[in-house]
Amino acid sequence: MPHVIPTGHELDQALTKLSGWRHESGKLHKEYVFADFVAAFGWMTKVALVAETMGHHPEWFNVYRTVRVALCTHDVDPPQVTSTDLELARRMDGLVG
Repeated sequence: MPHVIPTGHELDQALTKLSGWRHESGKLHKEYVFADFVAAFGWMTKVALVAETMGHHPEWFNVYRTVRVALCTHDVDPPQVTSTDLELARRMDGLVG
């Protein structure tokens, strides 16, 4: 079972290691903007392969070159941010470029 990241100091510390991510309404959020639709969709495809191997899938919304992401773990009750979300966020950032 993933480690639940309590809101407050521990989550704030974790977010300092992630560029552009914020905690809002019980989820991690970030907006990525790419050069065009093909670049955005290509990144989403790479992330989909990683997410599948992790067994952890993002909530996301794509319009043209922008992808908005929300991460939380639905395997815990209630759904909340866990170490798995932080790992996927790190890996998503690493796939940009």
